This record gives sequence, structure tokens and C-alpha cells, in this order.
Amino acid sequence: MEQLFNRNYIIQGLFIVIAIILLAKLFYIQIVSDKAFVAAESNVLKKKFKYPARGAILDRRMRVIVQNEPVYDLMVIPNEVKSFDTLALANALDISVDEVRKNMRKAKLKSNYQSTPFSKQISVQSYARLQEIMYRFPGFSTQDRTIRHYPDSVGGQLFGYVKEVDSADIARSEGFYRPGDYKGKSGLERSYEEMLRGEKGVVNTVYDAKNIPQGSYADGKYDINAVSGERLISGIDIEVQKLGEQLMNNKVGAIVAIEPASGEILAMVSSPGYDPNLLVGKSQGNNYMNLIGNPYRPSLVRPIQGYYPPGSAFKPIDALIGLQEGVIDPNTTFFCPHYYQAGNRRIKCEHFDGSISLRRGIARSCNTYFCYVFQKLITKNGMKNQRLTYQDWRDKVAKFGFGDKLGIDLPFEQKGYFYNSDHYDKIYGKRWGYTNVISQAIGQGEITATPLQIANAMAVIANRGYYIKPHLIKAMGDKLLVKKEYVTKNYVGIDLKHFEPVIDGMQDAVNTAWGTAVLSRIPDIILCGKTGTVQNSRGKNHSVFIGFAPRDNPKIAIAVIVENAGYGSTYAAPIASYMVEKYINGVVSGNRIAQVEWMKNQNLLPLLIDKTKKTKLTKADSLIIRKTDSIKRINDSLKLKAAMAKRPLSAKLIKKPIIATKPETNKP
Repeated sequence: MEQLFNRNYIIQGLFIVIAIILLAKLFYIQIVSDKAFVAAESNVLKKKFKYPARGAILDRRMRVIVQNEPVYDLMVIPNEVKSFDTLALANALDISVDEVRKNMRKAKLKSNYQSTPFSKQISVQSYARLQEIMYRFPGFSTQDRTIRHYPDSVGGQLFGYVKEVDSADIARSEGFYRPGDYKGKSGLERSYEEMLRGEKGVVNTVYDAKNIPQGSYADGKYDINAVSGERLISGIDIEVQKLGEQLMNNKVGAIVAIEPASGEILAMVSSPGYDPNLLVGKSQGNNYMNLIGNPYRPSLVRPIQGYYPPGSAFKPIDALIGLQEGVIDPNTTFFCPHYYQAGNRRIKCEHFDGSISLRRGIARSCNTYFCYVFQKLITKNGMKNQRLTYQDWRDKVAKFGFGDKLGIDLPFEQKGYFYNSDHYDKIYGKRWGYTNVISQAIGQGEITATPLQIANAMAVIANRGYYIKPHLIKAMGDKLLVKKEYVTKNYVGIDLKHFEPVIDGMQDAVNTAWGTAVLSRIPDIILCGKTGTVQNSRGKNHSVFIGFAPRDNPKIAIAVIVENAGYGSTYAAPIASYMVEKYINGVVSGNRIAQVEWMKNQNLLPLLIDKTKKTKLTKADSLIIRKTDSIKRINDSLKLKAAMAKRPLSAKLIKKPIIATKPETNKP
């Protein structure tokens, strides 16, 4: 009986304790805390997200190259909308009444109870008119935003663009993004999205029954301030970037310039390019589709996605490996009879050089010399071991950055292709040797690289044996963006002593009468370089140049590729020299100013031919098309005909398509 009595007391005590806890919690909610009031009165409290400004991007000299401009969105909660004057709203927004009705229908389809964009990026004038009459439109509100602006109108592929998020972006963001948010979709805007986007804020505002704001709730106690995105400092020199884009106007190709000592990208030009401001604002969608539909593919980021055989620009690398392996020395000579013969394979040389050594071989870009170097490299362990020796050679070349991604801080980088022994086993079985792959001796055949990889290899030579991973952004806010990979020296396994004889040849290529790059000489600056004329089965050869300057303590390494432009000395080498001089001296001097203007005005775009138009061609024109399949040569032929007929050739005939084919690019 006594046990039952004690148990009753225990149960009663538990009920009393629980009741006290519940009463205390209720007192806290109703008296101490006003969070419950916020929830209970949510019909008169509205949460408005405050969008942060994206971080600005600066160039290496602290000049702003990406900034923000304020814009406004008109938002609507359809369930709160009452009958309103559609004409008055249309006049305020400077749109038609039909558009007002259409926008309202779209908003209802998205959500009846959530704030939804009604009209995006309205003008400052429309915003001012709306503020005066906003009380007449319950359910409507304005939302402050910023959009990107690119003051120099260059670097479209480099900076990328910002676009409204889709459902997949929202799902991946783990709650950060909501419908109507924006994020970087390509370029630097995408790579550094988390740093650039900042943190959204929230403002709680009290509205009365007439939808008139009465001020911030609880003096802003529960508001959250927006945090602007981080400022990024790039390695880009915007003046050099602009010059590069001007020089590549009406040309197809790419330029990459690197500071060898740091791996910082000084300029990255993809041509044809586009003004990044085209992908901002209300016309973004239409402009994007126009870029995608452009047959010259301006949306392709050629410096990291274009596949090009390096051509003769590859020869210094083979020379370095030959010296390291001991199959040649600086005094080794070979006889050049205007060609190289390997079995039934004959590779032509541009010159009859006779007996020629390494230094002059580089300066003259002698195909014969470097075919012999390659032959010695692949057969140094005996004829029966060529397969394994080739793989060893291939692995040594890969250390320069070929055949794999370099890991630049841009999305969608490609790795090119550089086949290993297993690949050739599938083609030839296991009985193959240097004669099957001899074209690789001069950077042709089954080896392609991106312009970034080619420029990086030049940075290796400028540094006498190593590279630092190329990157665009070097600092965030006021702090250096110190990443391990951006300070690590990647050595390529070539002894320091072997670089000087190769650099001697590259100096002679530019600065002697017998060099192939005499058009790229710069007053008072020793530019070391190498031209390349890359064979192209679908048209005129590509013009290539690689180089660095000055010879001692190099400040810039550069690679230039101009598609369908012929010899490397004609276009790529001069373009590189103008950019090098601009970066080192700040200006292009003397009579070279006129040369720069001439280069800017050269139009090397291949003529696109539209088969959908039934244009009658002469037999001569048809023969040219069948025989050469070269758009550039067809264009030249039409120019010649006009001159012979002593009549002006209209710009329309030259620039607009008349027969159909794809633009000439050297992509796999």
C-alpha cells in the first residue's frame, strides 16, 4: 500500500514538472521572444532577399576589367494581386498592355504564392515611375540587382557570362540558389563563382493593408546584410589583351602569353571573339543563340579547346631531349639535300641547307635536321626496341605539358592528343618503328596541342627547365591567392646546360639574316623564337610562332596561331612581336606602329560557302573547289577574277557566304 502511495506522488510530480516546462516555454515565446509574432503576422511581414554585388575583377595593374551596374526587377505575388490598371502599369514599364497580361499569366504558372519576376531588368526611368504609383499595385514589389559590365568590351571567352539558374543548378546548390538567382556559367565567372557571388541578405519589411511599406520590422533586428563577392586580381594585362584581339580581328586562331616566372596568364585571345556585354541584359538569350549559330564558332575557347599540331614550334623540344639523351651535341651536323628520306617516306624541307648543325638547324627550321634527331632518339636502344624507346621519348615530351590538361583555372580545358605505343600497336601491330611516326619529328602527325600547352612549353625553355602551372587569377581581395600548384616548379628533366644552344638557335631565328622570323625583330629587345608552318589537309597551312623575351630574365612567353595564314613568319611572328613589345615597353614604337595598323586590317577569315543557295559556278571555280577544298583560295580566285574584269569586287561577295562548307579549323 505504501509503495502505491509513493508511486502516485512520483507520477504527480512528473506532471507538475512537465507543466512548468510548457508554461515557461509559452512565456518565453509570447513575452520574451517576438519570433512567434513574426510568424503569426507573416501576412503583413514580407521577406525580401537582398542580392549582393558580384566581386569585381581587376587586371595585373589594378585596372577594373569586370564590374557591376545596378538594375531592377519588378516582382509579383499573384495571389496578392487585386484588380489593377493594366494601362498605367504598361506605361510605367514602357511595354504593351498585352505584354503585361502575358507576364501575369507566366507568373501565375510559376507560383501563386511566391514572389516571381514579372519584368526583369527594367530601366532606371521605369523604376522611378513605378515608385510613385506602387501603392496602386498590391502584390507587386521591386527587387534591386546588379548585372555585369565589361568596360573594355574584350575577353568574352575569357570572362564568360552570368545567367539565371536552372532547376539543375538549384538542386546541386544545396539550398543556396533559388529561382531567379544568377550564377557564372562559363569562363572566370564560372571557375570562381563561389568567391564572386557573395552572400544573400534578407530584409523583413512591414506592409499595411494597402501594400504600402511601413518600415523595417523590429528595427532590422532579424535582417541579414548581404555580403558582396570577393574582388579578384588577375594576371591579365588588359592593354596587351586588347591589342591581341585587335591584331586577330577577322582572323581565326589564338594567342596565349604567360609570365614564365609565375605562370600568370598575361593575355589569352580566342578569335573570332565577342563582346562579353552581348551576354548581359534582356537581349542575352538572342545574342547567345547568334553566337552558337555563328559558323566561325566564336563561343569556342580556342586557347584551351583548339587542337593544333605544334609544327616546327615542336623542334626545340626534340632538340632538348636529343641533347639530354646524348644522341646529338651542339656541334652534331646532318646533311640536308632539301628533304629527308625514311624508307618510302619523304619529308620535304623548305631549304637546301647542306651540312647543318643544331643552332643553324633551329634558326633555319630545317625539317631534315630534326628528322635525323628523331631517328637517333627512337633507334638509340636498337632497331628491335623502337616501340619501347618511342614510349620513353613520348613520356619525356609529356613532361613539357603535352597530352594532358595543364589545369588552368578555366572550365572545359581540353588535353589534345599525343598517342602512346599501345595506340600504334592497334594500327601497325607490334612491328612498327620511327619511319611510321616520323612526322612527329616536326610536330605533325598524331600529335595535337592546345595553344596554352604550346605557350607553356615555351615558358619551360624561358625558365631553363621548369614551368609553373598557368593560371589567370593571382589574388583574392587584398591577399595573394596562394595555391600550392601555382608556386610549384614542374621540372621537365632537362639539364640546365642544354638550354643555351637551343636558345642560341631561337635567338638567331629572329635576329639573323638567315633566320625564319626576321619580321618579328624588336628594337632593343632580344626576342628568341621559332616559327611554324603547320600542314592543314583542309586548306592553307596554319601560321605559328612561339617565343620569349628578353633572352635573359624573360618576362613574357608567347604562342600565336593564325589558321589558314600560311608561313609562320608572315602573320604569327609579327603579331607575337607587337604584343611582346607592348608588354615590355608599354608601347609599340617607330615604323612598327604602321605595321600594327596594317595587321589589324588584314582579313584572313575563310570564305564560307552556302550550298543551300543555287549559285552558278564556272567550270574554273568548280575545279578549284574540287582540287583544293580551300575556302581561302576560292576567295583569292574571286578577287583575281574581279581584278581581271577591271571591276570593283563588292564587300558582300567577299564577306557573305555563297557555297556551303564548314569553317576551316584544325580540330579532330
